[in-house]
Amino acid sequence: MPQRTDTFDLSRLGLTSGEGRRLDLHAHVEPFDYGGQRYAVEPELVPVRVDVSRTTGNGWALRLRFTATLTGPCMRCLEDATPEFSVDAYEVDQPGGGDELSSPYLDDELDLQAWSRDALALALPSQLTCKPDCLGLCPRCGANLNADPGHAHEAEPDPRWAKLSEIKFE
Repeated sequence: MPQRTDTFDLSRLGLTSGEGRRLDLHAHVEPFDYGGQRYAVEPELVPVRVDVSRTTGNGWALRLRFTATLTGPCMRCLEDATPEFSVDAYEVDQPGGGDELSSPYLDDELDLQAWSRDALALALPSQLTCKPDCLGLCPRCGANLNADPGHAHEAEPDPRWAKLSEIKFE
């Protein structure tokens, strides 16, 4: 089993200005509560690639890349959904650069677990579905429209014409 890396001490790389390294690590990403439902992240230890560069003035330029799968219910049809997401995130931390150049994930160490979770959260769409063209449930009877795309109900009569149904022809 690969070793879990929640935090990483960048100073131990011994990089000087202009130098960089590529790190292949494994981060644990906590499950998400999304739209009132729980979504687990697979695999349990997500393989991540971190490109680290030392900038002038003792700063850091970082890039995080990984692919993860969420498992949970589809937000349209409630069947099992396992969408896969690719993440490509950047962070810059430059001392004295102001809020725009200050990373919340860098203090004495790189908080890889928090950065991975936040980067994945930002990559998520507004709805997690089993497939991009999920039809959802019938609003009238709750039938899964993916199983029966031709599902339909007889239209109810227009209430404005209800009095006409009371006419008796003898």
